[in-house]
Amino acid sequence: MKKTGILNRHLAGALAELGHGDLVLVCDAGMPVPDGPRVVDLAFRAGIPSFADVLDGLLDELVIEGATAASEVTEANPEAAHLLAQRLRGLDFITHDELKARSATARLVVRTGEARPYANVLLRCGVFF
Repeated sequence: MKKTGILNRHLAGALAELGHGDLVLVCDAGMPVPDGPRVVDLAFRAGIPSFADVLDGLLDELVIEGATAASEVTEANPEAAHLLAQRLRGLDFITHDELKARSATARLVVRTGEARPYANVLLRCGVFF
């Protein structure tokens, strides 16, 4: 058994399959999950695991070259907005409706147990070299 890193076998396997430019949607429990992308649902209870914990774990595992969030997050969920601004350089904003539409092109959806609005972000994978 793995000793460090992501232990969830479904998530670890999905991350290993990602390539340059692939999109990963990290979302709260209320975000509509699009048909098509692979989904790893980590939600256990409201707030468990938190959006912050899942995002931090993914950022430890992935090279990210860009990120996009809903512009509504700044007013509706300032805590999530602050977290995203702290963790992701050059964060782009689009409307929540546009984010939902764009999430259909994601290769992977990781659903957290977050129970606060707009705790969602699309990550664009980079390369380590």
